[in-house]
Amino acid sequence: MSYVYYKYFIMKKPVIGITLDSEKRGTYSKFPWYALRENYLTSISSFNAVPIPLLHEKKHIKDFVKMLDGLIITGGNFDIDPKLYNQKKGGSRNIKNKRTKFELEIYMKFLKFNKPILGICGGAQLINIASGGTLIQDLNKKPINHEQINPRNETSHQININKKSKLYEICKKNSFKVNSAHHQAIKKLAKDFKISATSLDGVIEGIEHKKHKWCMGLQWHPEFLITTNDRKIFKHFIDNI
Repeated sequence: MSYVYYKYFIMKKPVIGITLDSEKRGTYSKFPWYALRENYLTSISSFNAVPIPLLHEKKHIKDFVKMLDGLIITGGNFDIDPKLYNQKKGGSRNIKNKRTKFELEIYMKFLKFNKPILGICGGAQLINIASGGTLIQDLNKKPINHEQINPRNETSHQININKKSKLYEICKKNSFKVNSAHHQAIKKLAKDFKISATSLDGVIEGIEHKKHKWCMGLQWHPEFLITTNDRKIFKHFIDNI
């Protein structure tokens, strides 16, 4: 049975690709392994869509683009090589080039075909870099601790929302609280993007494409579905498939 038949005649649900983190042997397994926090999957499933984890093989990207309705680029235990935005290493940790190369290519394909894209944490940073932006490599001197001490399933700081953004259209809030688990952030904003949210210390917390149907990067982790705002974002993403 072909996947196309299976998807359109049996499933009849949106199918969302989710990028994976990867780790070398020696921790969970004696061999290299993929990693993905469970709530990346369950957050999608809770809105009646089907999550599909994506292995880091560029040879499959063409097929992924055909079979998937939307893409989530996740965060993880890694930083993007600063060479990709013309900087020397100065605070970046744990570079994973195979993952980054795969995510850059599949992101550009989804952008080309105008399919919905949601970048979360490191995924938001990747979207910005792919389109010509840069990053702050370490936020250790910012007044807000963006690597929160309290559990990730709790909020930690406030963000302010741009009233002329899709994010504001979705949440209908001038500000709200989010969780936070990052030591890097967007510095120079990429062309064709606008800022949709900032923290009180000026860190960019949300960006969105000006021309694309649905392309948004969020620096926090809405997949925890802590607040009604997080739920509204996921629902809107899936409803716009």
